[in-house]
Amino acid sequence: MQIFIDADGCPVVDLTVSISKRFGVECTILCDTSHEFHRDGIKTVTVEKGADSVDFRIVNLVKAGDIVVTQDYGLAAMCLARQAVPISQNGLVFNDQNIDRLLFTRYVSKKIRNTGGRLKGPSKRTSEQDRAFETALTKLLNK
Repeated sequence: MQIFIDADGCPVVDLTVSISKRFGVECTILCDTSHEFHRDGIKTVTVEKGADSVDFRIVNLVKAGDIVVTQDYGLAAMCLARQAVPISQNGLVFNDQNIDRLLFTRYVSKKIRNTGGRLKGPSKRTSEQDRAFETALTKLLNK
């Protein structure tokens, strides 16, 4: 088992690294050239900037049973197809029961934005979200 972090815009990189070290699980941070991540003892893979370039690299690296930290529903769906376990930065473990609804919500939201509509953005990150993520990731690693 290995943990992959879709690090572009991910607020739980350091928390994930800390948890992976506590459990002795290999962790890889993936980002594009517009971001820079370096953490001691952690592998970082930097890919060329481009639409979904990090996502496709993760999909090519991930194996069954690996954990992928991402907020991207599309990447989560591709990881599920590879029998990996995607988890959001808020501790939601993506699965076959919730991914279709999430992808549909993303599609509807995009249609609204494309027609000039506005949607409320995400609220400020809370410590409760960090705790929920830590609890969910720890639970996955204890399995």
